[in-house]
Order: sequence, then C-alpha cells, then structure tokens
Amino acid sequence: PRVELAWAMKAHQHAQVYFNLISSVEPKFLRLTQLDDGIYEEFRRSFPELRVDVLDPEELKSEPAK
Repeated sequence: PRVELAWAMKAHQHAQVYFNLISSVEPKFLRLTQLDDGIYEEFRRSFPELRVDVLDPEELKSEPAK
C-alpha cells in the first residue's frame, strides 16, 4: 500500500506540472509532439465541417454524424 500511495502521489505531482504547462500556453501555439500538425491535418480531412470549439453530444450521435 505504501508503494502504491507513493506512486499515486508522484503521478499526481507530474499531472499538476503538465497541466500548469499546457494551461499557460495559448492553444494555437501548443505543440505536444512532432506529429501534431499531421494528426490535425488528417483529422480535418476526415471531419472537415466538425466544430471543435463547441461539441454537442447529441449532434455527434445523430444519423448524419455516424
């Protein structure tokens, strides 16, 4: 139990650091990996009309969205 607790505490500390880092950068300038641009381009090829600023779960579940 002590090892698990120590691991969980360390994981929480790392999560806080990363959250603070990604929260301090404007999203349009944030790059997490070298593949980010390629991932986004492929996403836009697959979903050119999808608005990602506001996602409506009901819209995503609709027949046309499927």
